[in-house]
Amino acid sequence: MKKQQARILWFTGLSGAGKSTIAGAVEQKLYEMGHHTYLLDGDNVRHGLNKDLGFFDDDRIENIRRIGEMSKLFVDAGLLVLTAFISPFRADRRMVRELVGDNEFIEIHMATPLETCEQRDPKGLYEKARKGEIKNFTGIDSDYEAPEQAEITLSTAELSIEQCADLVIDYLIAHRIIFDYKG
Repeated sequence: MKKQQARILWFTGLSGAGKSTIAGAVEQKLYEMGHHTYLLDGDNVRHGLNKDLGFFDDDRIENIRRIGEMSKLFVDAGLLVLTAFISPFRADRRMVRELVGDNEFIEIHMATPLETCEQRDPKGLYEKARKGEIKNFTGIDSDYEAPEQAEITLSTAELSIEQCADLVIDYLIAHRIIFDYKG
């Protein structure tokens, strides 16, 4: 009915890698193509559903579990749900993949170097983390486990927002998740 296959597009990477920016650009392109989507990121999850969680490992795991459960509901409703979260642990991303089934989860690794992420940091979070003012900051004093076999890998250090978004759309078309209605 929606002319799409429901999926989770899971954008993962360090803070400043471009997850929310690229997810937003992909969502806009999907909207323009007539697809039904929902974008989840820290702004709409950490301030509501998950406002009771901190940034220690157990809280991060619970944060991703809740996002996974919510994403599963969106997939059940037939949507393309785009999630933009650091989600630093492979086991947590695997847990979400298993919630919906391997074919309904597309892992998109924002393979952007730490140095590039630090240069982009508009809120100065990396600087604060390096000074010890922020604890458990991913990439500084908390590990990030890069995906071992992401379906899509993007480097926003080398590619523009438009190029990254186009690569995701091309993947969705090539795998018959969406159809290119332009012709």
